[in-house]
Parts: sequence; C-alpha cells; structure tokens
Amino acid sequence: MKISNYFPILDWGRTYKGETFVNDGIAAIIVTIMLIPQSLAYALLAGLPPQVGLYASILPLVAYAIFGTSKTLAVGPVAVISLMTAAAAGKMAAQGSPEYLAVAILLALISGIMLLVMGLFKLGFIANFLSHPVISGFITASGILIAVSQLKHILGVKVTGHNLLEIGQSLISQVPNTNVPTLIIGALSTAFLFWVRGNLKPLLIKVGLSEKLAGIGTRIGPVIAVVVSILAVIVLDLADKGVKIVGDIPKGLPPIAAPEFDMGLWISLLGSSVIIAIIGFVESVSVAQTLAAKKRQRIEPDQELIALGASNIASAFSGGYSVTGGFARSAVNFDAGAETPAAGGFTAIGIALATLFLTPLLFSLPIATLAATIIVAVLSLVNIPDIKQAWNYSKSDFAAMLATILLTLAIGVEAGVMAGVIISVAMFLYRSSRPHYAIVGQVRDTEHFRNVERHDVVTSPRVITMRVDESLYFANARFLEDAIYERALENKKVEHVILMCSAVNDIDLSALESLEAINERLKSAKISFHLSEVKGPVMDKLQKSHLLHDLTGEVFLSQHDAIKKICGNAFDTEIEFHL
Repeated sequence: MKISNYFPILDWGRTYKGETFVNDGIAAIIVTIMLIPQSLAYALLAGLPPQVGLYASILPLVAYAIFGTSKTLAVGPVAVISLMTAAAAGKMAAQGSPEYLAVAILLALISGIMLLVMGLFKLGFIANFLSHPVISGFITASGILIAVSQLKHILGVKVTGHNLLEIGQSLISQVPNTNVPTLIIGALSTAFLFWVRGNLKPLLIKVGLSEKLAGIGTRIGPVIAVVVSILAVIVLDLADKGVKIVGDIPKGLPPIAAPEFDMGLWISLLGSSVIIAIIGFVESVSVAQTLAAKKRQRIEPDQELIALGASNIASAFSGGYSVTGGFARSAVNFDAGAETPAAGGFTAIGIALATLFLTPLLFSLPIATLAATIIVAVLSLVNIPDIKQAWNYSKSDFAAMLATILLTLAIGVEAGVMAGVIISVAMFLYRSSRPHYAIVGQVRDTEHFRNVERHDVVTSPRVITMRVDESLYFANARFLEDAIYERALENKKVEHVILMCSAVNDIDLSALESLEAINERLKSAKISFHLSEVKGPVMDKLQKSHLLHDLTGEVFLSQHDAIKKICGNAFDTEIEFHL
C-alpha cells in the first residue's frame, strides 16, 4: 500500500499551485473570522475556559490537513460534542476546576486513539450501528437541551441541572433574579442573529453582491454581534452593572504537553469516549460526503477515522478538547472556494495569530452574546420534518427516534444514545426474525413470478412456491419453518413446495439445519421440497452440506424451469387464478 494512502497530503501537495494557494488563503481568512467566536462559544458550552476553544482550533486543523481526504471539511469544536464533553466531564469533576479541564483533555485523547485504531483496522462500519433515526433524534434533542441550557446566560442567572426537567425547573426559579442589561444584550444578539440568518442574504444580493458572497456574509453575522456587544459593554460600562464578560484570555500559543496518565480515570472515561468518537465520526463523515458530492469528489471513511483520530490526539496534546467536522464552518469553507485541506492549515495559522495578538480585544465580550451564538446555531439542529417523516414511513424507526429524544432530554446525552442504539438493534433483530415472505404465482404469458396478493397470477393447487425476502440465519430460521408447515400441511392437495431463494444472500448453520428439518418433515408428508434461483455463493456453501444429497426434490436455475418440470402440460388444466 502506498504511503500516500495514509498521508493524502503527499498526493494533493505535489500539484499545489499558486492559484490554489490564493483560493485556500481567502477561504481560510473567512473561516478564521467565523471560527473565533464559535470556538469561544463552544468552549463555554463545554464548561471550559474560552482559550481552550481556540486551542482546539489550531493543531487539530493541521493534523486534518495532513491526514484528511475531504477537500473542504473544517474540523474544530462543535455544539453536540461540546455538550457531550460537558456531560461526561461533569460526572468526574466540578466545572471550572483543573480536574475538569484535565478530564476534557483526556476525553479528546482517548476518543482520538479509538478513532485512530478504528481507522487502521478499517472498523468504520461500527458507526453503522447508529442508525439515521437515532442520530437525528439525538441531534434534535441535543439542540433543544443546548438551547435551554444557554438561557441562563441570556438571563444572567445561575442554573443547575443536567437534563431538561432539572434545567427548566432551576431556570424558572431564577427568573426573578434576571439581570436586565444582560437580558437586553442577549435578547438583541439573539434577535439579530436570527434576522441575519433569514434576511441578510437577500438584502446583500439586493445591493449587488453575488449569491456566493452574500452567503458568506451571512455566515459572519456572529462577528458583527461580537464587535457591537463589546463596544456596548465598554461604552455603557455594563460590566459594573452585572453583565458577565469573558474577561482575561491568556495570550500565546497553547502549551504542548502529554495528558496525565491515570488508569482508573481512563477506564472510567472509556464509555463516554466511545460515544463521543462515534458521534463525532458520523457527523463529520456525513458533512464531508455531502460537500464532496457537490464537486463529484469522494472521501475515504477509514482514512477519515485516522484523520479525526489524529486531530483529537493533537487537540489533547495542545490543551484542547474533542473536535470533529462542523457543518456550518465546512459550508463556509466550501462556499469561500477552498480547494484543498491546506485551507484548514491556513485557518490554524489565523487562529494561532488570534491567540497571540487579539485575545485582549475580547476582554469585554459579553457571555450573553456567546450564548446567543450557540442558541441560534443549535436550533437549526432541531429537525421536526425528520420526526414527521419517521412517523409516516416507519413506526419502528419513529420509536427509536422518539426514545432517543425523550431519554436524551430526560436523563442525558449518553443514556439517549445508548437507548437509541439498543432499540434500533432490537427492532432490526425483530424485523429480521420475521422476514417478509410471499406465495408467488406466474404472471400470465410471462416467465415472471410475483406475489399472489399483489398481482394477477396463476398457480397450481399441487404446488406452493414461497419466496423469502431475507437471508436465512439463526434468528429467522424457525419462523420460516413454521410458515412453510402452515402453508403446505394444511392443504391435502399439495405435492411440491418450492423455496424461491432469489433474495437469499446467505444461509447460516442454524438455517441450514432448519432447511434439513423442513425437508424431512415434508418428506414424511409425501411432499417434495425444491429450491430455485439459489445464488452462487449460497450454492457453494450448500454443496458442503448434506442438504442437497438428501433433498427430496431438485434445485432449479429459475422458478420457470421448476414449474415447467414439475407441472408440465398439466399446469394449463389445473391452474388457479389470483389477484
């Protein structure tokens, strides 16, 4: 295997040109402007000092530029992972303590190692256990939970609680203590950001900007809110009136240091780290694939695991916390014309310069403004249409989604995800244990066979043809036995049963034993058991068994051959009509 498979930078770096450098540089400037307030806000959401958000936006971006396969994905702190970090770290230490920061850093390291190992061993399929309804439900619930949790900063009050009920009760009890100047700043910032999201782009297009530039202008609305609110705090001296501000943010680049090793703590954080790693990977890959499809590019999911693993490890060694690819900043990166992962590296330089020179300018930034930024960002995660679609399309998927939402809101993020996974797997096992099957007949004047309950077909009273639409394995083998016995043994005219295997991709040992039992049971009832349209790989396995030798009937290449051989000319005189 080529080394460039693990280091994609060696591929795109060979053809890097000056024009590409300009495009990547412009995209990096725009993303940097957007990422500064985002990084501060998401660090606040994670319960961490604001500079930690900046630290998590430097080396991780460099690592992804080296290992990532997406041309436009922008990694860094995101809302959902920040909430999960706060939930996990809050169990181990108090927010604001050095121990809390150490736990958050360690979560990034452990999840990074897990992602890296999964990538090296090509275990990306593990993420498939998180179905779309579970992911959608979790993200929707997280968006609600995050928005409600940030209302305390809008009101300027202290609120406790880890779930929606606790936070809601605490919030209501604290309403009388609302700080009015803080509420005004928070409410105006929130209203402005919502207005920007819905109305600024059409306005910019109306004044002559292209749709692309107008879209980018809309994305940097939070920067405007930050600048205006800082000026308001300084001019009106609002800090002395109870408005909480960010305060002093340490200048300088993040310290490079290995997280402390504590085996007991590592073991305690394994469960949370697994969930953070998989949720982060799923979110990142979905964003990367969506953007790649727009330019007919492709990404390598297993290499993305390595890239995200390296990014999280880099974050941990530079005082940051867990990161992944974010949709908003990736969309800005895409719209701004980024052509290679180098744009992320240039963004890292921009954030590094900000930590060196711009942090004093953020001293008077109201926390309410950062909270408004978070609220507006996360409410877009609340996907009501997905819930309606799940209800209309699949009640079992809706059940998994609803359970994930309710448990995430009522208990917490980890309980919600685990419940969603368990319910999804349980629903899958239940459905696959009761596979769809159909009694099929011949469509008139054709060689095609279809469900007798859906099509105008003809059958013979002497022959039952059952098509099973699932691979056969231990969970559904007994169900198939019962279905065949019920159909074949209740009718005294039946002489032949044909199992049509066109949809069967595998037969495990338990299912093989069931087929052997079916063959013997039908034999005792003087009914021949046949197979038709068996796929090559399945036939290869059956040839290693005794089934084909003991089979009372035959194996037919097609269902038409089976009917022609069994019924012959008599089929025309004994047919039954179905519709």
